[in-house]
Amino acid sequence: MINQYSGIAPKGDLMLIQHLCKKLQGKSFLHVNSTKEGGGVAEILNRMIPLLIDLGIDARWEVIEGDADFFDFTKKTHNALQGNKEKFTRKMWEHYYEVNKRNKKNINLDADAVLIHDPQPAPLIDFRTKRSKKDNSIWMWRCHIDVSNPMASVWTNLKKYVVQYDTAIFSVPKFAKSLPIDEFIVTPSIDPLSDKNIELTENEINDVSERFNVPRDKPILLQVSRFDKFKDPIGVINAYKIVKKYNDCRLVLVGSSATDDPEGEIILNEVKEYAGNDPDIIILLLPPDNHKEINALQRMSDVILQKSIKEGFGLTVSEAMWKEKPVIGGAVGGIPWQIVHGVTGFLVHSPEGAAFRIRQYINNPEMAKRMGQQGKEFVRNNFLLTRQIRDYLSLWYCSMHKGKNIIEL
Repeated sequence: MINQYSGIAPKGDLMLIQHLCKKLQGKSFLHVNSTKEGGGVAEILNRMIPLLIDLGIDARWEVIEGDADFFDFTKKTHNALQGNKEKFTRKMWEHYYEVNKRNKKNINLDADAVLIHDPQPAPLIDFRTKRSKKDNSIWMWRCHIDVSNPMASVWTNLKKYVVQYDTAIFSVPKFAKSLPIDEFIVTPSIDPLSDKNIELTENEINDVSERFNVPRDKPILLQVSRFDKFKDPIGVINAYKIVKKYNDCRLVLVGSSATDDPEGEIILNEVKEYAGNDPDIIILLLPPDNHKEINALQRMSDVILQKSIKEGFGLTVSEAMWKEKPVIGGAVGGIPWQIVHGVTGFLVHSPEGAAFRIRQYINNPEMAKRMGQQGKEFVRNNFLLTRQIRDYLSLWYCSMHKGKNIIEL
C-alpha cells in the first residue's frame, strides 16, 4: 500500500518509513480516541491504521464509549482548554474518570506503543498494566487542541493524568504547556489517496452539484467544518454578505455530526436562523462518511474558507490547498502553519478582512490560481499522511532507544 504514494509523497519520507518499519516489525501500536467518525482524528486513524498494518506493525484502534453526560462534560472540557469559561462540579470529574475506568475493561491496553488522543480517554493512563511497564512500553498523549491558555482549574485536573505519560505530543509549539515529560510537535495530515482528496472527474463533480442543488453559475464560497461556534459560521455569513454587495456569489456551509460533539445541532439551528431565507446561502449537514461529496464540493468552489476564531489545526485548509484552491483562514491555531500569508493563502482576523480577501481572489483569478498551485506544493512537502506516519514511528523508535546514539542504530 505504501508504494501507492510513490510519486505523490516526498521520496525521503517513504524511504524512512520503510526503514523504521523494518526496525519495528511485529511490534504493537495501539491508538485510542473517542469517536470512529466525524472530525480530523478519526479521519487520520481510518487511513493510518491499515497502512501501518500493511507495513508489518501490529496496529490497533480502539474507541472509548460514554453516555450523554460524559460527552457533554468532555465538550465543555474541550472548550475550557481553549480558554472558554465553563462550570464544572466534582461529580462531573468523577463521572469522567468512572467512564474511563469502565472502558478499560473492554480495551486491551497491552501494546509496545500506546497513543491516547485528546482529553476524553486521558485517564486510561491510570490503568497502564504492570506488564506494559515491565516490557518498557511507550505511552504517549496526543493533544489535538490548543491548550496554551486554558481555564486553569480544568488544566490542573487534566494535567494529573498527562504527567503520567512518557511523552506529550502537540500539533504546533504554541499549543504546548510546560510539562515534566518529553514533549514533541507532530502536525496533523491529510491522505492524498482518500476519497476526500483523490482526483475527481468533471462528471463526478457535476453529479454532486446536482444532487445537493448547488448551481455553478456564480462564484462559490465554501466552508467545511463542524457546526461549532469556534469555527465562526456566523462570521462567514457576515463576510459573504459584505462580498455580495459588490460581487454576486453563493455561500455553501457544509458540516457533519460527531458522536462526541453534543453542541453541533444547537449551532446548526443558530446558523440556519441567521442565514434566513437567502437563496444563495446553502447549508448542508452531511454524514461523516460523505468524503467524496465533500471532495467534489471543494473542487467546484472558487474560494474556500476556514474562518475559525479558535482552532486545533484546521486540516480543511490543507485539503483545499491540495486541490489548488485559494484559501482564507482565521489566524489562529494551526492555520498559520498551513497558510503562508500572501503565498499559499490569506490569514484574516475579522469578517471584514475575510470579505476583502474573497473579493481579491474573485477579481484576480490569475493570483488565485498561482496561490492555489503554491499551496498544493506546500502541502505535499509538509502535511501528507506519510509525513505524519514518519514522525510517529521516529518518535516511537527514538523513545525505545532513549539516551543512545540514534545514528548508530
